[in-house]
Amino acid sequence: MTTPRDLLMVAMDLESGRSSEQGDLSLALAGAEVIDLLDVQAIRLDGERIVPVRRPAAGDRLLDEAALSLVLQEPYELVGDWLWRRGRGLFSSYLAAFEAEGQVTRQRRRWRLFRTSRLMLVDSPAHRAAAKRWTSGDAVLAALAAAVGIHGERTDSPGIADDAVATVLAAVNAAVMELGLVRQRRAIEGAAFDNIWRGG
Repeated sequence: MTTPRDLLMVAMDLESGRSSEQGDLSLALAGAEVIDLLDVQAIRLDGERIVPVRRPAAGDRLLDEAALSLVLQEPYELVGDWLWRRGRGLFSSYLAAFEAEGQVTRQRRRWRLFRTSRLMLVDSPAHRAAAKRWTSGDAVLAALAAAVGIHGERTDSPGIADDAVATVLAAVNAAVMELGLVRQRRAIEGAAFDNIWRGG
């Protein structure tokens, strides 16, 4: 299992009636990919720039895809820029992979006027491994989850000794906050537009 997969499984497990924003999760998933690529020494960070070192055989299609999409020429790509570029629609890509692999199933609900369905994780070795990593207090997984508002407030990544990983986590936090500000601005603009049409 990879950190992005573990993160998404934890997010699905711990929704508890609230849904993390897909955009936030996509940014965090992209950050998790960088952390895994650092772990297998496929990349290194030069300040905040992602420097490819070698092509890994990660054994995971999406992580291999991430490695293949790295910018190979100087001045290389900033971590923050990677999060926005790679993160676009990444939540949907991982969820589609889960569906294709049988990691999730649709739970159908019948309400008074209409039927709905939601994706639920199945009991699988991957799911159990993600849950075990979460309950063990894995600092990286906890920090990524906190960045998208799961189980606690954002922190300054306590327990993260690796400077490169801490840099990635800081970039994820900054990107999620920026996306939240964009949503807030759009909501305000939308409300103002509605008031104009209503004559307010």
